[in-house]
Amino acid sequence: MSNAVAVKPNSNSTVITRVVFTGVMAAIICVITIFRIPLGQSKVHFANSMCLLSGLLLGPAWGGAAAGLGSALYDVMLGGYGLLDALITFVSKFAMAFVTGILYRAWTKKNAEDDWKKNLPPLVISCVIGSLTYVALYMLKTWLFKTYVEPVPADTIPTVMVAKLIPSLINAAFAVVTAPIFYHAVRPALKSAGILKKLDPAVK
Repeated sequence: MSNAVAVKPNSNSTVITRVVFTGVMAAIICVITIFRIPLGQSKVHFANSMCLLSGLLLGPAWGGAAAGLGSALYDVMLGGYGLLDALITFVSKFAMAFVTGILYRAWTKKNAEDDWKKNLPPLVISCVIGSLTYVALYMLKTWLFKTYVEPVPADTIPTVMVAKLIPSLINAAFAVVTAPIFYHAVRPALKSAGILKKLDPAVK
């Protein structure tokens, strides 16, 4: 019984740390979505980067929750979207971070967690696949809405899809470039503070 009592505080501390960081990342994602940088005919933002970062730091489930919740809160509170749009956003952004987190942790499990040279390719590939997962879901949502929910003439749908796809791919590329930079920027500080070990069980 004494052993169980000794383990419980550490377990509680880990859960609390994950809950707190999930809330922090959700808040960052919600707020940072406001700020967009014009790039040609499109606009890029750091929200998708933070979604990928959530998956990398918090893992698939907690990271997905942070990405989905933060993005959905923006839709409802600041974006002027309805609950259906917010729910779809939650699912798609959750999937983005979930895929990124589960792939990165699976691919780096056999490597030394401090061996950044070996872990960099899996890091980038995980971000690419996570970003493309979101783009695919977003395009599916666009097609469904333009076909059934807010129907437009069938011959205009390809034009609408391309108009949505181009900025989506630009934002995906921007996220894939910036998320690994953010990850390597914050990771050492989190590890030295003993926080990363609570977020990622693989960290020694």
